[in-house]
Parts: sequence; C-alpha cells; structure tokens
Amino acid sequence: MNYFTSDYLDFFKELAANNNKEWFDANRTRYEKSVKQPFEVFVTEVIKSIQAHDSAIAITHKDAIFRINKDVRFSKDKDPYKLNRSAIIAPNGKKDKSFPGLYFEMGPEHFRIYGGVYMPDKFQLYDIRAAIAENPTNFNQLTQEKAFLATFGEIRGEKNKVIPKEFIAAGSTIPLIYNKQFYWFKEFSAETILDKNLLDILLKTYLANKKQMDFFAKVLVK
Repeated sequence: MNYFTSDYLDFFKELAANNNKEWFDANRTRYEKSVKQPFEVFVTEVIKSIQAHDSAIAITHKDAIFRINKDVRFSKDKDPYKLNRSAIIAPNGKKDKSFPGLYFEMGPEHFRIYGGVYMPDKFQLYDIRAAIAENPTNFNQLTQEKAFLATFGEIRGEKNKVIPKEFIAAGSTIPLIYNKQFYWFKEFSAETILDKNLLDILLKTYLANKKQMDFFAKVLVK
C-alpha cells in the first residue's frame, strides 16, 4: 500500500525555503494530514513487522519517532524545523541512542536506513572491543556476509588513534576495533517513500543487517 502522497515530499521542499514558525503554523493542517499522521501509521507498521523478528521490541510509535523541531540551543543553524521525519526501532526507542537500533529518516533528498551502534559510552565501547577481540573470526564473517555487503557496503564510524593496549594485537588484523562508532546505512531515492512496497523495502533492508545488529545487542545486553 501507499503510506505517503507526493505532498509529503512537497511539504519539506517548501519548508526548506520557508523554515520559520509563521509558515509552519499556516501549513500545520497540511503537515498533520500529509506528514505527521501517515508517518505515525507507517512507523506503527514497521514496529509490528520487526516484532515478528525481534521479541525485544515492545514500543509504540510515540517511543520511536523523533520530533520535527530542532534543538537549536548550541547550533549555528537556527532554522527551527528538521527537513525530514525520523524514527528508531529499538527496545528502548529514542530514549537510548547507544543500543543497536534500526534508524530511518525520510525527506525530500533521500530515504536512509541505518543500523549499528552510534553512541556507545566508554564502558560499552570496551565491551564491544572485547567481544571482537575474543572472536575475530566470527566478527570478520559478519562484516563480510554477502547480503550485508551488498546492502550496506561497510561498517562506518569515527576511530580512536589510541586504544587500550590489550586490543592492539587484535587491531593489526581487525582495524575496525579502533572504531568508536559502528554503523552503516543504505540510501534510497526520495521517491522510494512513495513506493507501494515501501514497508517491504525497509524490512528487507533490516533483515540484511539483523545478524550484525544481534552481535552488538548481545554484547550490550546486561
């Protein structure tokens, strides 16, 4: 089914040129009809689909969807609104940005689906590195899996120049152990948002990274 109409994309294109409260308030009814409500419906369906593969997911769309309002307190960019809608499907939803989750954002420039661990704290990062060092063969197999490579290409993330000495030996054969983030993404055209098979596209992408997500989730579950 089609979850979105072309006005979803048009709304954000026009917002980009009119990113202010006055314009948004004048178009609030349109926002509710073309953007907010259909996005909530879609995220609800995404949650249901992922629950069939991960029993740890027990959230609602309210737990998953990020606000369209930007936090401009510490930003030079004072535009008040984001130019997309986004959500994260994870056991604790948007409250826990360190736990592996399926994050996606949908705007007029692209539709991106992310996986992995983006903001682990220092203790979580240590545990991740320890798990990689303890079973490097398994980790390498996960990163080289055909479906994962074909969909996402590689594991990304900023790196530390210095890591704990106990991981240096493993780092000579597994450079990813230097990462302080472990994430990946698949980008689709913005027009994909209007595709009647949108949910299937997202679910197929999710399944292509489930083994990798499960690896990190197992490490971080205490």
